[in-house]
Amino acid sequence: MRVLVVSVVLVLLIGGVWITGGLITDDFKISMVLSGGWIALLGAACLALALRRRELAPWVLGTYVIATALVGGYLAMSTLFDKEVNERVAMVDAPAVRAAQPAAARPAPRNVLLGRGQFDGISHSASGNASTIDRARGGPVLTLTNLDVENGPDLRVLLVTGPATAADDLGDYEDLGALKGNKGNQQYTIPAGVNLDRYRRVVIWCRAFSVNFARASLRRA
Repeated sequence: MRVLVVSVVLVLLIGGVWITGGLITDDFKISMVLSGGWIALLGAACLALALRRRELAPWVLGTYVIATALVGGYLAMSTLFDKEVNERVAMVDAPAVRAAQPAAARPAPRNVLLGRGQFDGISHSASGNASTIDRARGGPVLTLTNLDVENGPDLRVLLVTGPATAADDLGDYEDLGALKGNKGNQQYTIPAGVNLDRYRRVVIWCRAFSVNFARASLRRA
C-alpha cells in the first residue's frame, strides 16, 4: 500500500504538471498558473487522505512535499536565473575584408555563410543572431551570437520548416539539443542530411510546456 501510494502521488504530480503546463495551453504564464493550481489541488487531496488514513500520512505527505520541492525547484532555477555560455563559434570573413585583399593573396574561404537572421520574441522577449555556417572542416553548424532570451525549463534549439509564429505551426523540425544558455554565444552541430533550404527558421522551444519562446528567420547569404 505504501509503495502504491508513493507511486500514485508521483504520477499524479508529474503527469498533472505535464498536462496542465504542456498540453492545455501554449501560453507560458497560463501554463504556470494551471500547474500551480494543480499542485495546490493535489496537495489538498493528499492532506484529506492523510487525515482519513493516519497510517499512510507520512508516506502521502512526505512524497508530496519532496516531489513538489524538486519540481518547484527545477522550474524556479530554470526560470528565475540566467545562464550565460560563451563558446568559441565558427566565423566567416566579412565581404569587405576579402575584397580589400589582392586577388592572388586571397586564401580559399574556410567557412561559408549559408543563412543569417535575428531573433524575435514570440512568447518571451529575445534578441541576438542566428547563423548557419558550412565549415571547411567539420560540416555545417548553427551559431547563436549575442543571444539574450528569457530563461525557462527544458529549452531546446530547433530548426523548423514552418513559420513558427505559434506553437502549432512549426512544421517539420530538427532538434539540435538543449539550449546551452539563455545568454551568450553558442554553437550547435547540424546533422548530416538536414536540408537547410527547407529548415529556414530557428526556434527556442520550451519542451516542458510546449511554448515557442523565440524564432529567427534565416535569410540566404
